[in-house]
Amino acid sequence: MAYLDDLAFFQHLARAGNLTATARELGLSLSAVSKRLKQLEARLGVELAVRTTRRLTLTAEGERYLARGALILDELDELENSLGERANQALSGRLRVNATFGFGRRHIAPLLSRFCAEHPQVEGWLELTNFPLNLSDHGFDIGIRVGEPPESRLVARRILTNRRILCASPAYIAQASPIQTPADLQQHACLVIRENDSDFPLWRFECKNQPTQAQSVKVSGRLASNDGEVITRLALDGHGVMLRSWWDVNEHLASGALVALLPEWQSIRADFYAVYEQRRHVPARLRAFIEFIQREMAGRVSILPEGEGLSG
Repeated sequence: MAYLDDLAFFQHLARAGNLTATARELGLSLSAVSKRLKQLEARLGVELAVRTTRRLTLTAEGERYLARGALILDELDELENSLGERANQALSGRLRVNATFGFGRRHIAPLLSRFCAEHPQVEGWLELTNFPLNLSDHGFDIGIRVGEPPESRLVARRILTNRRILCASPAYIAQASPIQTPADLQQHACLVIRENDSDFPLWRFECKNQPTQAQSVKVSGRLASNDGEVITRLALDGHGVMLRSWWDVNEHLASGALVALLPEWQSIRADFYAVYEQRRHVPARLRAFIEFIQREMAGRVSILPEGEGLSG
């Protein structure tokens, strides 16, 4: 029982961010909170946090104790709820989600907003990053990722069928040479997302009628960005060809502002998944949120169509 109390105490401490706020939240004296933290560190034999007057910074060991401790407390809470079979009990507790900036802003943020409005006892937290973060190391309950995770300890639930689409504006197509094979892209202005120092981004394609036949093309262009929304804006303005996810361009394709190219070829699949760590008792709020985004995503992004180089 003392171990569980320590886990809960450290959750309060990390959330509050300093000893003074923790003391106020728990109704204890500042000295009592400081002493308890020292006793906890002595028992574990590691330093969990670096203290200053105004803030508390977790060490690597503290981050791990926080993340794993949250999972243990969640499992205990879920176990006790399931024993009572309180099916009608309101969802409650922390729900911390990690997603990438573009997809997170466009879709996950509004869905989390609606979910928390429907379940006012859920504490939602969405952290957007350029690249997906390790769930356990950073204390996330759910990660939104492209592709199934390689780690066997993660459970993946597909929330959106997606593929990257080669497209350009009608204005660019009207003045450019025809694109009949992926290799032709080497003669075109390609709008690339640069996320590292590579000189030539590599675009991969599969033949629609012969999936085993694939081509990889090194592309280049005078305009680039590390942000997908910027690349889409440049394509809409007629600056070149881009390879962007269906979720990001489907509305522009439907309106005619962009036109899909190379109908006999398709880019590789880039489905979105909600992933979470395997555990014996999955919290009800976690299951409910994943079911919610699986259900609601269909109304936000049109279904990836068959044909025209987009089939799955």
